[in-house]
Amino acid sequence: MGHETSDSKSARPVETVVVDGLALAKELRSELAEEIAKLSADGHRAPCLAVVLVGDDPASRSYVKGKQRACKRIGMDSVEHMLPESSSEEELLALLDRLNSDDGIDGILVQLPLPAHISAARVAEAVDPAKDADALHPTTSGKLLAGTAELVSCTPLGVIAVLDHCKVPLEGANAVVIGRSNIVGKPISLLLQQRNATVTMCHSRTRNLPELCRQADVLVAATGQPRMVKGDWIKPGAAVMDVGVSEVDGELIGDVDLEAARGIAAFITPSRRGIGPMTISMLLRNTLLAYRMRKAI
Repeated sequence: MGHETSDSKSARPVETVVVDGLALAKELRSELAEEIAKLSADGHRAPCLAVVLVGDDPASRSYVKGKQRACKRIGMDSVEHMLPESSSEEELLALLDRLNSDDGIDGILVQLPLPAHISAARVAEAVDPAKDADALHPTTSGKLLAGTAELVSCTPLGVIAVLDHCKVPLEGANAVVIGRSNIVGKPISLLLQQRNATVTMCHSRTRNLPELCRQADVLVAATGQPRMVKGDWIKPGAAVMDVGVSEVDGELIGDVDLEAARGIAAFITPSRRGIGPMTISMLLRNTLLAYRMRKAI
């Protein structure tokens, strides 16, 4: 038959690990619970996260309830402020001002998306950077750019934690990030650069996107376009972090065609039990860290 070519070797199916983000998130929450229990044993109060929801979007309400349950399970306090859809921007900013001044509140999260008449940028700027659990304040973002941030956007932080858990080598790796949002795309590109990866940022107007993706040792998809990334876009053996989630006919679908990626990617996160649970764990981590920094504990 003769010798195998490098092409025939690369065509061999890869054993794909579908990462259980929920199991990893639970491990992290157990560690946080231990920290909080020790704080309590030392006579300190529990950290407290304030979550603000404007409107009655069912998905957002579900997310908020999930965050409340996660807080309770690790011994963290939480308070919820539900504002009607008709609330003005001024009313929301006034609430944030009260939460900023409340010494019993350590982390603040405003659930996105906000109603169209409220500026998400103004709201992000209104949160005290010392309590910015979602790490969206311009000061927090600037510190990330400078490499000095303590609080980091929750979803990108979760992506890095998954990559570390899977022991994916980042130094010198080619990383491609699809999506340039302030919440995911931009911060994950900075975190990957800090780990000495070579990062290419892509978006809806990127030319030759499939070809760029095929060069990626680490591929992060954060577009919200269901199954946008096809199996033949993926480099054999790549780590694929599927961040986007869309609802299609009542089913949650990721940015990556998971079934097509099997046998090609070495690691991939699913749309369920993937990056989502990690995001919540990192929100809890940020709240605890903000508490420790504010109280110098």
